[in-house]
Amino acid sequence: MAGNSFGKLFKISTFGESHGKAIGVIIDGCPPHVNIDLDFIQSELDKRRPGQSKITTQRKESDQAQILSGILDGKSTGTPIAILIPNQDQRSKDYSHIQNKYRPSHADFTYDAKYGIRDYRGGGRSSARETAARVAAGAIAKLFLKDYGIEFFAHVSSVGPIDAGKISTGDIQTVLENRESNIVRCADTSCADEMIELINKTRKNGDTIGGKITGYIKNLPAGIGEPAFDKLHADLGKAMLSINAVKGFEYGSGFAGSTMLGSDHNDLFFTNKEGQIKTKTNHSGGIQGGISNGMEVNFRVAFKPVATIMRDQESINNLKEPDVVSGKGRHDPCVVPRAVIIVEAMAALVIADHLLRQKAITRD
Repeated sequence: MAGNSFGKLFKISTFGESHGKAIGVIIDGCPPHVNIDLDFIQSELDKRRPGQSKITTQRKESDQAQILSGILDGKSTGTPIAILIPNQDQRSKDYSHIQNKYRPSHADFTYDAKYGIRDYRGGGRSSARETAARVAAGAIAKLFLKDYGIEFFAHVSSVGPIDAGKISTGDIQTVLENRESNIVRCADTSCADEMIELINKTRKNGDTIGGKITGYIKNLPAGIGEPAFDKLHADLGKAMLSINAVKGFEYGSGFAGSTMLGSDHNDLFFTNKEGQIKTKTNHSGGIQGGISNGMEVNFRVAFKPVATIMRDQESINNLKEPDVVSGKGRHDPCVVPRAVIIVEAMAALVIADHLLRQKAITRD
């Protein structure tokens, strides 16, 4: 099967291209009786949509979600939920100059190699436009998980060499307000202006820059995840690495853990006042043996600089001849401000799927 679907019990399949008539998603496996808040779904899409600030692409899309099935009287019915998001502001002519050229670090050559044909208009299926469908599906997953008190939070923790300080997610509403108070979506407001200034400077130079997003999953009970190939962190990693421009994923201590001693890295167990088993530290990132341990899950996702830059670059065309690719069109100078909600959405889809798998085991 082509890789357009994700999940096993809570499963999504996305469709559509950047410059086609629409993109969309079919969600299969959402349980019945979930309260479906249409305003919430739209608010999630608004965080990802293009044209929302001076440091994002100026393509104008309202991203108005149209729910075609699976909802009755504001509740899920248990049948497939189909969501359609029309494309409204395509400028295919902006891409006519690269119809037969391979843009450096884009999927142009690899799609040609795989299919023998590619949609050059905005990257077609390889465009990050596809992620709007994931955000809509992730919103449904969040609404399902809301009944279990499970919450998701992500923010821009670095842009280029600028790193945010550590934040506490104890008061989720406060950190959310801090994140949404600036256009770069960094919950550490002390460095947000510096990040914005760097992105603007990079854009004016006709270049792009990368960054990192840190994600948190709160109130996830112990026991969620599988012991071998479908480890919770493995599926989170697959989810994040499936997002456009992602180059790396780590959770808990991540790569830094490789420099530590076991005596320092081990998370010691204790029983808290409520009688819950917790750990004194959280180097495990809330996951041990591929299964959640009841601590907060935390992870980091690294995004590369956007491949399209507003400069001429040497390349070749589909006749294998030397050619020059000119940067044109409307593109993000840095993807991370709009990718925050995509990271949350993919995390929610993973947890929704694994929660249903656990309920099948425990018959709960």
